[in-house]
Parts: sequence; C-alpha cells; structure tokens
Amino acid sequence: MSSIDRSQSAGGTRTYEVRTYGCQMNVHDSERLSGLLEDAGYVRAPEGSDGDADVVVFNTCAVRENADNKLYGNLGHLAPKKASRPGMQIAVGGCLAQKDRDTIVKRAPWVDVVFGTHNIGKLPVLLERARVQEEAQVEIAESLEAFPSTLPTRRESAYAAWVSISVGCNNTCTFCIVPALRGKEKDRRPGDILAEIEALVAEGVSEITLLGQNVNAYGSDIGDREAFSKLLRACGTIDGLERVRFTSPHPRDFTDDVIAAMAETPNVMPQLHMPLQSGSDPVLKAMRRSYRQERYLGIIKKVRAAIPHAAISTDIIVGFPGETEEDFQQTLHVVREARFAQAFTFQYSKRPGTPAAEMDGQIPKKVVQERYERLVALQEEISWEENKKQVGRTLELMVAEGEGRKDGATHRLSGRAPDSRLVHFTKPEQEVRPGDVVTVEITYAAPHHLLAEGTVLDVRRTRAGDAWEKRNTEKAARPAGVLLGLPKVGVPEPLPVATGGCAVD
Repeated sequence: MSSIDRSQSAGGTRTYEVRTYGCQMNVHDSERLSGLLEDAGYVRAPEGSDGDADVVVFNTCAVRENADNKLYGNLGHLAPKKASRPGMQIAVGGCLAQKDRDTIVKRAPWVDVVFGTHNIGKLPVLLERARVQEEAQVEIAESLEAFPSTLPTRRESAYAAWVSISVGCNNTCTFCIVPALRGKEKDRRPGDILAEIEALVAEGVSEITLLGQNVNAYGSDIGDREAFSKLLRACGTIDGLERVRFTSPHPRDFTDDVIAAMAETPNVMPQLHMPLQSGSDPVLKAMRRSYRQERYLGIIKKVRAAIPHAAISTDIIVGFPGETEEDFQQTLHVVREARFAQAFTFQYSKRPGTPAAEMDGQIPKKVVQERYERLVALQEEISWEENKKQVGRTLELMVAEGEGRKDGATHRLSGRAPDSRLVHFTKPEQEVRPGDVVTVEITYAAPHHLLAEGTVLDVRRTRAGDAWEKRNTEKAARPAGVLLGLPKVGVPEPLPVATGGCAVD
C-alpha cells in the first residue's frame, strides 16, 4: 500500500517536512514552500518525524562549507526509508539545486524533484508530475518567474515576520556565488510591500524584518535612490506596527537619508547589522567590496551620533586569500574602533564557482585558525564590555518564544530589547505570552545576553500575544501537523541566525 493509500485510509492526508539550510532568505523561502504545500492539501509532519513524512523537501545553501557533502549525506540517510515506503517523495531546492542541477539526480537517483531559487512556486506541480510520470522532475528557471511574496506563506511566528522587499544581488564579491544563483536584484513595488505589512499587522504581527540580499540597495531596480529610507518612514505610519528591523545592508549603499530615517522613525529599532568582512583596504579590494575602512568607520560614527544607543553587529571573514598579518591587524583595529555588540566571524574556505577559490595566496588552515581565535577573543571582550553598559537600564522587551534554552530550568522567560539584545528575565506572576511586552531593569551582563533578575516592572498584553495564544489554542485543538508548530529558528531576528553568505552582503 502506498503512503497515499495509508494516509487516506487513516483519514488523513499526505504529510511534509521542510529542512532548511543557510541564510534568512532560505528561512523565508521555506515558509513559502510550507505554505505552497499546505495550500495543495499537505499537512506538516509532527515534530521529530526525522524523514518519516510523505514528502521531504531540502531547501539548500551553496555558500556553506561542504554544503554538497552534507546534502548527499542526508539524502543517503533517506534512501532506505524511501525504498521501504512506496509513494514517499524527496525534493531538493534552493541555491545548491540551482547550481548543481542534473548532478543531484545523478548522484542521488532516488530524488523525485529538483527545483531552483526562481521557481519555488512550481514545487506542488513538480511533485504531482513526478508521481504520475514515475520519473524525476528537474526544472531550473533561469530568471524569476514571479515575486515569491505572491505565494502562500506559512509563517513561523504569530507575532513577528520576515517581509521580502527584493530578491537577487547586483554585487560581484569574489567570495560569494549568490548573485549567480539568485540573479540580479529585483525590487517589489513599495505599495505591495506596505500592503503585506498592513495585512500582517491586521493578523496580530507587531514586529517585521525587511529582508533583502542587499536590503538598502532597494530602489536601484525602480530608479529611486532614496526608496529604502522612504520605505522605513512609511513603516512608521502603520498603526499597530511596533518594531521594524532590516537585514542586511551593504556599506556602499548606506546613505545619510537612511540614517536619518532610522533615527526619526520611532518604530525603527536602534539596531544595525552591517557586514564588514575585512578591515584591510587591500583585502576589501580583492573581495570587490566597494568601500574601504575609512568609509565603513565613517558610517558607524554617523549612526552612533544619530542613534546613541544603537547596537551594531557585523560579519567578518578571516584568512581571505592574500591576507597578511598587517591586513589582519587592520581588521582588529576596526573591531576596536567600531565596538560591535556582536560579530559573526567566519574562517575563509573555498567555495566552488567563486573567483576567490582560484586566487593565489590561499592561507594555511593553521594560520587562519590562530587569527580567528584572536579575533573571537577580542570581540568577546568588547561584547561583554558593551553589555555591561546596559546594567541599570530600564528596557521594554518583546517576549520571545524558543530563545531561552534554559528558561524552564531557571524559571525565567526571554525577550528581545529594542536593540535586539537577548534578555532573560524573572517570570512574573501575571501570565505573559510571546509577543507581549514587559518592562524590566537590567541587573547583570554576560557577553551574549543580559539578565533582569528583579521583579518585572510592567506587563503589557498585546494583540501580538493574542495572536500567539489563538494560534496555539487552535493547534492544540486540531490534529498534529495541521497548524503552525513552534518555530525552530526563533523569531525573525535582526541579528542573523544564519549568516556569512546569502542574505549578508
């Protein structure tokens, strides 16, 4: 009996599981893949199904080290399950699928569907075609067929949401293959973006994160250099929208009008994630980054002048081909000057298909590791010092879901401050739901989080908390997998959960 027959005889429908790798763009694309499958009649498999779903979808990343080996290892793990379960289907999409195309089916002939970054909307059709024709379907579009935000979306949070404002990238960084896989930048119309945000707010969402491969280049495709700052200001007019964030901007496009919009729009949060990659001008040139150290530090200075309490985070690559000790010292200099609240640090490794992979001067692993450890030690010290400055401050936190791994044991809850710092706070007697807002006083600082150990000063129940409660009440009342489960990746954060490539430029 096929999986279709088994599920139908049990009074159910076919289940699905989506496994996501890579950046925020992939996380949001997976929300769309889930929405497409549910719109087609599938239901989400229970948590921990580990490949027991009728359809397993891999949304891949081509940027991460050994991404292909990890994919084929996971596909190999599913091969015996698929052989023992007639009717089970496996689909592979995302950047690695866009890059490798027919290679995937050759190396893993038990895969049913391969689709790219430009045609995720075809997944249900391709699955059905593979089932009927009983052969693998490989369909890779060379350009965007429809803006992804027009597709059904299964949001991973009731109170916070990603909102894509553009797809693709016009940059040519030598370490990044994303422009070749995601294509040139395509911008959404401002009215369409604002309409989506207003609809989300009407459903109870109170925080949105504007998302783009190079988010502050928004407007280049529609011929308006100030389009991004105008969009930020327009978000400030939406009633009920409490928090606005964005990721990730490029220093090249970070203009004074954006800084002014951030400072003058109350619901735009005092937080900025701006990739540095290297503090060395020669390395930045080799990376084809269109700014230099002085320009980068100048932006930091302007942001701090306009928004004194802003928390600034970054991405840094250590050991890029040709990097000397002096180059590395320049990176350490920028870290000391910028005083980042947090830095996502990466050891350079070759990415097939990128110009950097063929460059002379590849740095020995031992040297890269030693530099990496020095950078991490310096940033840990700075992060802790910057967090200590928060002690004694009174902050409003949006209560988060799934971000405090020890909350159960410590009898605490967790939330995000306006600048996105993670705060663990004493659980109040009054019921508090994710999406609600609490006011606390910071009593202790660690390098990566803050504590508010005293009594919660105020609890504000919100429409976002109502939305979370409604969703979870409905989930408990229906069969497993039908409604949205608890998010594995947390609330869409302004500090990227998965960085170093796709959505970080």
